[in-house]
Amino acid sequence: MNRAVAYLLTRLYPRAWRERYGQEFEALLQDGRGHLGTMANVLWSALGEHIFPTRGGNVDQQINSLGAIIKRPSAFLPLAMSLTALTLLLGAMARYWVAHGTYVVVREPDEGAVAHLWQILMAGQMPIIAFFAVKWLPRAPRQTLSVLALHVGAALASMAPVFFLNL
Repeated sequence: MNRAVAYLLTRLYPRAWRERYGQEFEALLQDGRGHLGTMANVLWSALGEHIFPTRGGNVDQQINSLGAIIKRPSAFLPLAMSLTALTLLLGAMARYWVAHGTYVVVREPDEGAVAHLWQILMAGQMPIIAFFAVKWLPRAPRQTLSVLALHVGAALASMAPVFFLNL
C-alpha cells in the first residue's frame, strides 16, 4: 500500500489509539496490499474505535471523573439543548411582557416559531441521551448516572415554565 494512503487511513483513528498503535499499524498497512476491502475494513474499524475505544495502557483512561465525562459531546450537547430551549422560552416571555406590560397566555392556531424550536430541541436530545447512556453506562456508571441526572434536571427546568404557565 502507498505510504500516503497508509498514513491517511491511520489518521482516521482516535489520537489516543494512534499514539499507542499508530506506527505499527501504518507499517502493517504499508507492507500489505491496498485492496478496497482492506480500506473498507480500516474505515469500519476506525469508526468503531471512535464509538467504542480500545481499553488498555493509556488509551481511554480519562473517564474517572465527572469533569472528564461531561466534556464528551454526547454528554454536554443535551444540556446545551435544554438550556437553549429554556432561554428561548424565557426570552419570548420577556419580550411579550415588555411589549404588553403583562403576560397573558393567548391561544392561537399556530404556536409560533419559539414553540416549534422548543419542541425540536427537547425531542432532539432524546437520541443523543440514549446514545450517551448506552456508550458510557458500562464504562463509568457512577459518572454517567450523574450526567444523566443533570440531563433530567435541565429538561425539567426547561419544561417547568410550559407546565406552570400552561403554555
